[in-house]
Amino acid sequence: MMEIVKARIENSLTVLLVSDLTRSQAYYAEALGCDVNDFWAIRDDFGLGFKLIQAESSDDVRPNRNHWNTYAYVLTHGELDLLFEELKSSGAVIAAEPVETAFDWGVWKEFSVKDPDGYVIGFGSGNKDSD
Repeated sequence: MMEIVKARIENSLTVLLVSDLTRSQAYYAEALGCDVNDFWAIRDDFGLGFKLIQAESSDDVRPNRNHWNTYAYVLTHGELDLLFEELKSSGAVIAAEPVETAFDWGVWKEFSVKDPDGYVIGFGSGNKDSD
């Protein structure tokens, strides 16, 4: 049987229509620690990446209801705790405080932040052993 060769995807990003591009760029830079330019808001070499686009109308800005718009994986609970404290101290709007959930394989821990348009970004980490 012939093996199918697939191209490797290096990174991905979330495209967000925003109501005020300048305000969103400032929030992603100051509160979330992203490097922001005219095209991207990225952090940690596209570990977290966004394309912020000015919406033509505020009706075009449509965050998911009751769920994340983006979710980012963090390697350890310790790193997740550091990230939470960093984002909280830099002015990020906390949508959900860190919560741990036990599974048969270990513990998942997560929290989320909200941007000025209501987009929710979740961050989580799974450890087989609790930190």
